[in-house]
Amino acid sequence: MNSIDPIDASLAQRAIVTSKGPLVLLFYDGFEWQLRKGFAGQAYAQARRLARFLYRTLRRKQVRTGFYTAFVALRGSLEKIGCDVRVNDYRMAERYPHYPVGLAGYPTVLGKAPRSNPIIFGPGDFGMPEESRSLAQNDQYRILIQPSEWFCDLYRPFCGDKLLSWYAGIDTQAWPDASREPKTTDCLIYDKIRWDREDMTSRLLQPMLDDLKRKGRSYEILRYGEHAQFEFSAALKRSRSLIFVCEHETQGLAYQEAMAANVPVLAWDEGRLIDPWLAPYAKPGLQVSSVPYFSDECGMTFRIGEFEQRFDQFWSRLPDFLPRSYVGRELNMKSSAEAYLNAYLSISDR
Repeated sequence: MNSIDPIDASLAQRAIVTSKGPLVLLFYDGFEWQLRKGFAGQAYAQARRLARFLYRTLRRKQVRTGFYTAFVALRGSLEKIGCDVRVNDYRMAERYPHYPVGLAGYPTVLGKAPRSNPIIFGPGDFGMPEESRSLAQNDQYRILIQPSEWFCDLYRPFCGDKLLSWYAGIDTQAWPDASREPKTTDCLIYDKIRWDREDMTSRLLQPMLDDLKRKGRSYEILRYGEHAQFEFSAALKRSRSLIFVCEHETQGLAYQEAMAANVPVLAWDEGRLIDPWLAPYAKPGLQVSSVPYFSDECGMTFRIGEFEQRFDQFWSRLPDFLPRSYVGRELNMKSSAEAYLNAYLSISDR
């Protein structure tokens, strides 16, 4: 299924329009915001949400998971184009049982979905490929979102034409151009190695650090999950480049936030599915990427054993990269919101 962009006039007629604009009903369940019914349940969810935020902030841990970051981006994008977005509003969903709802977050949201409304799922996790087959066969679930084409390709044998590739838009105001900020660090290394860490440290990370030292390039390392967002933002401002170290990404919000800040990216990209839980479902020839939204405008990629040569090429071209332009054109919030809204309205039974 392809997104329709901009808003299709015939689909717009299916919208319920409030004084604020087209109504969009979103339901999220996850670590940050638990989906609970009733006033007491919602009050508990908000109190827990605040407590978690304060707890992790004080310990300088990442406050948001990737799913919640994408959900916040979705909500913000829809509001920017004039939608009336309601979150976890069961009363409104029950009032309009033929109107779509958008589910997002972790698989726990599946058991808390409104019973009658047609559903578009995503951003989030609706289960492993084999488990998702029964979800795709459920008539209530009309569209299942995955964040990039390669992830859709992985799930297509199980979910068929219900899949939609959709990206969360990047807020370039929240991630302003940092190219003119004073630079004190040559390379910010974003370490998101998730599997076989000991082996990958010896084969990839340590040789990379040794090469940077030989070349006299300064660097600092941020490890995924062990820093606050403001630390990442501050590090981008003082860094000339980002070295992104991750086996593969479905969207890759961190490297895209760096690109929005106009920081060129050198990414490790083996092109193989490493995740041991998903690998058995991959068909031969599946094209996997750690930077699924990327071009020569943004930076370069490398594989194990190529870093020394590729880094030299990357560094020589550093002034020529314009990653912020790519983000503004290919990952903007407006297009993201329009694509989602068209898909959302397309499943309305009104």
